[in-house]
Amino acid sequence: MPVKSFKATTPGRRKMTVIDYSQLSKRGPEKSLLTPKKSIAGRNVHGHITTRHRGGGEKRHYRRVDFLRTDKLKIPARVASIEYDPNRTAFIALLFYADGEKRYILAPEGLKEGDQVVTAENTKPQTGNRMMLKNIPVGIDIHDLELSLKRGGQIVRSAGSSAKLMSLDADMAQVTLPSGEVRFIHKECYASVGIVSNADHMNVVIGKAGRIRKMGRRPQVLGKSMNPVDHPHGGGEGHCPIGLKHPKTPWGMPALGYKTRRRKNPSSRFIIRRKKGKN
Repeated sequence: MPVKSFKATTPGRRKMTVIDYSQLSKRGPEKSLLTPKKSIAGRNVHGHITTRHRGGGEKRHYRRVDFLRTDKLKIPARVASIEYDPNRTAFIALLFYADGEKRYILAPEGLKEGDQVVTAENTKPQTGNRMMLKNIPVGIDIHDLELSLKRGGQIVRSAGSSAKLMSLDADMAQVTLPSGEVRFIHKECYASVGIVSNADHMNVVIGKAGRIRKMGRRPQVLGKSMNPVDHPHGGGEGHCPIGLKHPKTPWGMPALGYKTRRRKNPSSRFIIRRKKGKN
C-alpha cells in the first residue's frame, strides 16, 4: 500500500508518513478471534524490568492468527476482509471456511476480498495457498515457513518479507531466507505462497516522539546522564566523560566489539550459507 505524507503544518508533521489504510476493510475485528492482551511494560513475572524503555502505549487486543492451517486440509476458504493488526507489521486476512469456521491468517501481497484460498499437501501455487515445500515450484516466493514439522509458520512473517525455494535434495529443501542465509528445511514442512503484505512498512517515517510513545516505547538517554546505581557510565558532575578505558553495557560487560556469542548450536548444521555471504 502507498505511503501517505502530510503538509508541514507542525515540525512533527513535516517529514512524518503513514501507511494509506484506505484499501483495508472498514469492518472491525472478528470478536470471536480476539484475546485480551495485558501490557507487561518490559517486566518479568517478578516485576523486574528485563527490557528497558518499554511502557505506556495504546491498549490492544491480540488477534489469534492461524500459522498452522493443517487441520483444515482441502477445505476451501473465502477471504472476507483484509485487516490491520496492531501486534505485527503485516496485515491479516479473515477467512470464512466452507465448514463455517472463521480464522485469521497472514495476508500476502495481492490477496483481495472474495478470493479463495486452500491448504493442502499439493494444490495450485497461487497467492495465499499453503502446501508442502516438496510440491511448491522451485524459484517461487514463499512466506510463513515452518522450520520443524507440524510446528506452524515460524519464520518469514514480517511485512514485505519472502523466502525463495531454491532446490529439493532427498528429504530436504534448500531455501534462501530474507537475510540471505541459505539453509536446509525438511521438504514436508508447510509454507504459504506469496510475499507478506504491507511492503511499504519500511518506508514509514515516525516523525515525532509522541507517536513512538503510543507504540509503547519510552525515551532513552545516555548512560553518562544516569546515576552510578543505574549505569557504569553514570555519576560525576553534569555531562562528563565516562571515566573508563572502554565503554560498558548497563550490566558491566564491555561494549563495542566484545564477542558475547557462544558456540553455535547443533541446528547450524542445516545452514549452507550464512547471511551476508559468511560461510
